[in-house]
Amino acid sequence: MTDAPAALREAHHADVSGGWLRPAVFGAMDGLVTNIALIAGVGGGGVSSHSIVLTGSAGLVAGAISMGLGEYTSVRSANEQVAAEVAKERRELERHPEAEARELADAWVARGLPRDLATQVAEAVRRDPEEALRVHVREELGVDPDDQPSPWAAAISSFLFFSLGALVPLLTYLVGATELWLALAVGGLGLFVAGAVVARFTNRPWWTSGLRQLLLGAAAAGATYLIGSLIGVQGGL
Repeated sequence: MTDAPAALREAHHADVSGGWLRPAVFGAMDGLVTNIALIAGVGGGGVSSHSIVLTGSAGLVAGAISMGLGEYTSVRSANEQVAAEVAKERRELERHPEAEARELADAWVARGLPRDLATQVAEAVRRDPEEALRVHVREELGVDPDDQPSPWAAAISSFLFFSLGALVPLLTYLVGATELWLALAVGGLGLFVAGAVVARFTNRPWWTSGLRQLLLGAAAAGATYLIGSLIGVQGGL
């Protein structure tokens, strides 16, 4: 039995509009890497486990708030820019509909559509002002004016997933363990799992995606551990 064509199945593409998934992924990765590196740095300096928990908790809260505010501002600013460009395109369609229709037809001709057909379609689209606006915005700006990401969804998603990611390397200390290597190992496992989960959306092999995230996190932790060790040694002189 053969599979039905993808075009006949609903939702055969992943959501790439950047609503909540992108900030969730970046939030979790940033939370993991940030707190793993932070814990490695202060741990390398020889501080107590209490100080590590305090530092990691402060990093979790500060980073989550920063990520949430940053995502909200970024997405809202992008949406406002799109809205301004849509308003500009609406004015052009009202003032110069014929010129805009020719521009649309020229774009389709450049993609290989016959001139006569491109002109006919552009004229048909022009009869519906709202549809004409949507088509022109998609063709000229590459965005769908009716499908913009929510700044609140991005902010909340980033805040929550950063917090979850940043919590992972703190777990061993919170349950009573005091070994730095154990916290870093748990954080590394979290990075590998997060990378493997991301591979589900990118069709990359899960183990290569997981290993890539683990190596990147290890590089960050190694750098901060070295710096923490040097500062800790110098501070003790």
